[in-house]
Amino acid sequence: MSIDRIVLAVAGFFILLSLAFGASASPLFLSAYWLWFTAFVGFNLLQSAFTGFCPMAIILKLIGKKPGAAF
Repeated sequence: MSIDRIVLAVAGFFILLSLAFGASASPLFLSAYWLWFTAFVGFNLLQSAFTGFCPMAIILKLIGKKPGAAF
């Protein structure tokens, strides 16, 4: 699995998990403050689309994962 796919999979997982923890209709609801984490992940995805800078991609590159087309 390339760095691109790992970043997208982890970001998608974090968004779904934080929505489950932050949405009051969810059976896993903990606090509405979890929605700030959803916004943080979304903002990082958006800024990496324009800048190409992704902290997680840098970490994955350092541990030896193969690069993809974007990172």
